[in-house]
Amino acid sequence: MSIELYHANKGIHVRQLHPDDAESLLQLRLQSREANQQYEPRYPEEFFTLASQLDLIYRRRQEAAEDWGYLFGIFITQSQQLIGTISLSHIVRGVGQFAEIGYSLSHLHQGQGYMTAAVKLIVDYAFRSLGLHRIQAGIIPHNTASRRVVEKCGFQPEGIARQLVKINGQWEDHQIYAILASDLEDPSFSSTAGISGSQQEKPHRSL
Repeated sequence: MSIELYHANKGIHVRQLHPDDAESLLQLRLQSREANQQYEPRYPEEFFTLASQLDLIYRRRQEAAEDWGYLFGIFITQSQQLIGTISLSHIVRGVGQFAEIGYSLSHLHQGQGYMTAAVKLIVDYAFRSLGLHRIQAGIIPHNTASRRVVEKCGFQPEGIARQLVKINGQWEDHQIYAILASDLEDPSFSSTAGISGSQQEKPHRSL
């Protein structure tokens, strides 16, 4: 399966990570480790190794093959530089048809609209190609930059999940946001402007 989605206006594209991307992924992790730590779990030291990142890519590619989740890299199209990751995880089929979205961007490329563009690409793909009904995100309330990203993409706040995830060693409340497939008809979700892509379709799990 091959998935590549382009946002021409922002000069980025997202695609599934390949084993050859392991070194770039490791450097991305190391580059932003300190800057992003306040918003991430405390990973063990072995996480920041080439072997660990390669294993992660293999595991997430297997999850994609089985329609459980999808991990994408965010790339500057002109330079092919990996600047972030974005994922759909915990996909529920059957009567649920929903998933969780998560993302991380190099601190050197924040504030330029890249993540908003990437989220719109993945939301559009999740609804139109994967046939999902709902995508949700959990964000620490004081992570205002991340909250702005989903709000600009049309996600709606739904409430607070108390002590949902252990972040940087502390159990943190998370603001839950969600967007529905029907929201794509809202003019505020202008995801198709400057977007193109290619992919190979695959069957989805029924349950």
